[in-house]
Amino acid sequence: MALWGGRFKGEASVQFKKFNDSLPVDYRMAVQDIVGSIAWAGAIHSVGVINADEHVRLVEALNELKVSVEADPEQILSSDAEDIHSWVEIKLIEATGDLGKKLHTGRSRNDQVATDLKLWCKETGGELLLALVSLQQALLELAEREKDTVLPGYTHLQRAQPVTFGHWCLAYVEMFNRDIGRLKDAIYRFDTSPLGSGALAGTAYPIDRDLLANNLGFRRATLNSLDAVSDRDHVIELLSTASISMMHMSRFAEDLIFYNSGEAGFVEMSDLVSSGSSLMPQKKNPDACELIRGKAGRVVGSLAGMLITMKGLPLAYNKDMQEDKEGLFDALDTWLEVMEMAVLVADGLKVNRSRTLAAAQQGYSNATELADYLVAKDIPFREAHHIVGEAVLAAIDAGHALEDFTLAQLQEFSDRIENDVYQYLSIESCLDKREVLGGTSPGQVQKALDTMSGENASLNAQVIGAPGKVQIQHALKQVQQRLNAQLAAALSVRRARMSDVDKIAEIVAYWAEKGEILPRSRDNIIHDIQNFVVAEIDGQVVGSASLYIYQKGLAEIRSVVVDEAFHNQGQGQAMVQYLLQFAYEIELQKIIVLTYAPEYFNKLGFALIEKSSLADNIIEDSEQSPHKNPDDEVAMEYLVQRA
Repeated sequence: MALWGGRFKGEASVQFKKFNDSLPVDYRMAVQDIVGSIAWAGAIHSVGVINADEHVRLVEALNELKVSVEADPEQILSSDAEDIHSWVEIKLIEATGDLGKKLHTGRSRNDQVATDLKLWCKETGGELLLALVSLQQALLELAEREKDTVLPGYTHLQRAQPVTFGHWCLAYVEMFNRDIGRLKDAIYRFDTSPLGSGALAGTAYPIDRDLLANNLGFRRATLNSLDAVSDRDHVIELLSTASISMMHMSRFAEDLIFYNSGEAGFVEMSDLVSSGSSLMPQKKNPDACELIRGKAGRVVGSLAGMLITMKGLPLAYNKDMQEDKEGLFDALDTWLEVMEMAVLVADGLKVNRSRTLAAAQQGYSNATELADYLVAKDIPFREAHHIVGEAVLAAIDAGHALEDFTLAQLQEFSDRIENDVYQYLSIESCLDKREVLGGTSPGQVQKALDTMSGENASLNAQVIGAPGKVQIQHALKQVQQRLNAQLAAALSVRRARMSDVDKIAEIVAYWAEKGEILPRSRDNIIHDIQNFVVAEIDGQVVGSASLYIYQKGLAEIRSVVVDEAFHNQGQGQAMVQYLLQFAYEIELQKIIVLTYAPEYFNKLGFALIEKSSLADNIIEDSEQSPHKNPDDEVAMEYLVQRA
């Protein structure tokens, strides 16, 4: 059944119907179409289009259809409906009779499809964020394993200067971190609801579109109906983000393909991600990486196709825009699959450390160190560069490394060279000197890893010992700290809004009554709302936590609570990690908690401290729970790591 047949005398041809119908593609938005229809039923009930009984019957039928679709989405493909909107309406009419025909009052397929697609993009965006964080975590673990492994660095595919394998891993962590930023930015921008925009001019019914947007989990409603139904920027932004990330994935794959080659022999791929030759039994091919590299072009092609489709369209909706979904679905499916495969590649990678070290020692990668040595002897760098170039040329002719020259031979190039030169020509010296922020020294690699690790900095210093390695561990912690915050965002943790006050007050009151936390009044929550974060599941606020700042460098995490029905899903931990990253961003140095659950906070990087070490005003702020033994409350602190 077409939704537009009344205007026509004849039937469309079978050939046109096949050409025109989008159900084989947009059936994937069935759940989103039903969710949007449930919200729309509430909206038209609020303005008197349907009565309370009709509203209940429609919602019950739509929920039953949603359960059926979630159990078997492929059932939709056996229908000859034109699109997913037609299919849902047909099923609704089958279930409720003529009542089902009322649902589309005041709504157009133009704002309906725009809403469905944005809902789908929001849900898929969350999955992609989690996949990116998981990929960063896999690379972080590989970096931790190989942080001391020497690797030749390349420019122009020529050996340049030695780095470490851990530093190489962290380069891709940074790339994927930018991808996360782009994806989060895109999700924020398209988090607006087009529903209620009608075909192009807005609905004629006095519907509260902001309330409707809120009911659908959107940040707000769109502000212009013409733009709302014809906007596909979110599709283009997601495709752009996917394309950039796939470019990063392709570079990652290309590096590993080269490292895996017989000529390099730096790494060996796991059997789980390799294949063999049908003719040559000795072959072990890096097919997973080659496919990652190959699929990048497919995603970029989807972006180019969408840009070309949209570039000449007048306002408002045009049927060309039906082409927005097939490329988007394929590109995001591909991106997700590639990220999951890359995790498998990283997890199973075996690094040949002796081979990477030998390669780093070849190619005169310590030539820059010799030039810097001469600069330290008051020779201008340009002159030092020329001297070392002559030394390298002589070493090539002699067939040995720079450090294999005798002191007398080196002094033929410059009388400033002394016996201490050899300590500058070692691989260790080349690495250790790159101690600048972001450099490849063991200290800086560990420092980058520390950013991500979330471990206590003082504990790292005790365990690691040597100053350079303390710096490396410190960096690792910083990266992990940031990664934890990214995961928290992917789990739908966000800054609280005034509309969250009642739910926060409800959850806080529940746990305060049980004696798990101190009570907080609704007025107190309102006045302190800017310091709260909330966790959401399916658009519903299920938890909250707050950060109370005492002074310039000190704050306390308070009121970490999660609705009892949603325990053990990681939301509490995600809120704490979000607040720790926020503390980092506003340049706090120390975060404390007063808690009856030290094991919980210990897992998040907090360490026990003496409660008596806290200032009197902090102790005074912390009233004792009448339901707990005061001796069971302990103080803990987290030292915020900075670059």
